[in-house]
Amino acid sequence: MQNSFHIDMLDRRILALLIADARTPFVEVARKCKVSGAAVHQRVARLSESGVISGSQFKLSPKALGYMTCAFIGIQVNLTSTSTHNEVFEKIKEIPEIVECHHISGKYSLLIKIYTLNNEHLKRIIVEKIQSIPEITFTETFISLEAGFERELPVI
Repeated sequence: MQNSFHIDMLDRRILALLIADARTPFVEVARKCKVSGAAVHQRVARLSESGVISGSQFKLSPKALGYMTCAFIGIQVNLTSTSTHNEVFEKIKEIPEIVECHHISGKYSLLIKIYTLNNEHLKRIIVEKIQSIPEITFTETFISLEAGFERELPVI
């Protein structure tokens, strides 16, 4: 279902400023947008209520925390039933190094993003935690050499 919520130019400007730094005080956003602080507060509340934005969070640096390897792993699941797929998903969710899990179409059932301390740590997670799940029939690992870019979606 398509969202019928209308985002105008002021909403776009407010979102751009908050995406750049979510800790920017609303008073500062209001000054830059040439509107009142109350207007910014009301707009952000409306954007939150509509589901356009949700929460705010700090972005951690994996490398600063010691996670030097980023990889993507395609996982093929023996899909004898939907409960099998859900069981595998729940087991994958328990591995803290896995930061994203996508249900995908094509050759794989799941695509995960994982951060590990190094390649040896990655190998241990793959062998001991992922491939040890009986319903998983095949994995393929793609080690990221470098993130070319990351960005938020454009506000349309």
